[in-house]
Amino acid sequence: MKRILIIGASYLQLPLIEKVNQMGYESHVVAWEEGAVGKEVAFCFYPISIIEKEKILDLAKIIKPIAVVSIASDLANITVNYVASHLGLISNEESTVLYTSDKYMMRQLLSSHGILCPTYQLLTSDNRILNHCRITYPLIVKPVDRSGSRGVSLVYKDSDLESALDLAFSESFSKMVLVEQYIEGREISVEGISQKGEHQILTITDKITTGAPHFVELGHSEPSSLSFDIQAKVENVTLKILDVVGMSNGASHTEFRITEKGDIYLIEIGSRMGGDFIGSDLVWYSTGFDFVKAVIDVAIGVPLTELKKIRKDVSIVFFTRKIDYEKFLENQPLENIIRKDVFGNENQELKSSADRYSYIIYYR
Repeated sequence: MKRILIIGASYLQLPLIEKVNQMGYESHVVAWEEGAVGKEVAFCFYPISIIEKEKILDLAKIIKPIAVVSIASDLANITVNYVASHLGLISNEESTVLYTSDKYMMRQLLSSHGILCPTYQLLTSDNRILNHCRITYPLIVKPVDRSGSRGVSLVYKDSDLESALDLAFSESFSKMVLVEQYIEGREISVEGISQKGEHQILTITDKITTGAPHFVELGHSEPSSLSFDIQAKVENVTLKILDVVGMSNGASHTEFRITEKGDIYLIEIGSRMGGDFIGSDLVWYSTGFDFVKAVIDVAIGVPLTELKKIRKDVSIVFFTRKIDYEKFLENQPLENIIRKDVFGNENQELKSSADRYSYIIYYR
């Protein structure tokens, strides 16, 4: 039987492991064993950290997969591309992964191609001096190489800057931090899939966050309620961005803020599926397009089918307290609930997505 190597086994990767199994392939999964919920459904599980690229490559040379895949994780995506490219399998250019996982390199490249980005400055552990003549308050402070709102803060004044920098540096793998102008506006993301450099925009997702200071995401809805005119502009900008970063194969998740004036600012782009069940669930329930299967098809070289937008109204909402979770369930018709789960501890201080308690996916 043909084998597919999956990088990661968290709850985010579980739909991918299950889909590989359903498609009749052997799912060979590598991940740090703690929290590896996908271990139980994997055909074979190997307790290797997803950052140990060389060790995973050595394993891959033995098991000889036909594809290497992951979803919804920047960190796993780096290893996916490294292993796949060294095996001569379908992947993206190394530069594409760099530009879509390092927020500073992303800003440099895309702003040089006329993409509207916030004004920014890179700080390092050796140089934490901000150029206030270039960037004024309020500011967003965040690690260049993390996702899920980890290490992100909104800062209004000098007295709060150092603590925000401390948090961002503590979360950064590379010990580099991006400081940028805060853009006030509506937050959205664009979900896409590419194959051989051809891109399909699947849908646009509306987002709800906690707001300042950490902007933890609390809900997503598809399709977007933006006007069709604005949606068309967003899609055109996204297609340009995908071309500029050299996106060839696989899923993409591009985040924007849209100001009251209609200016479309790029926040970031990932050459992977969006997390929070956006790619694995919301896209399927709102459009009928099997995004997870499409990621696998691209990785093994199967031509994609064209998207048929069925446009059902679907949302996911996250909770921090049990009482709010249960109250929401009581007020929803049972037939509207698609899936729900408790995956964390309640009443956690919300500093990142990992601090949330539960979620509900439902038809609106």
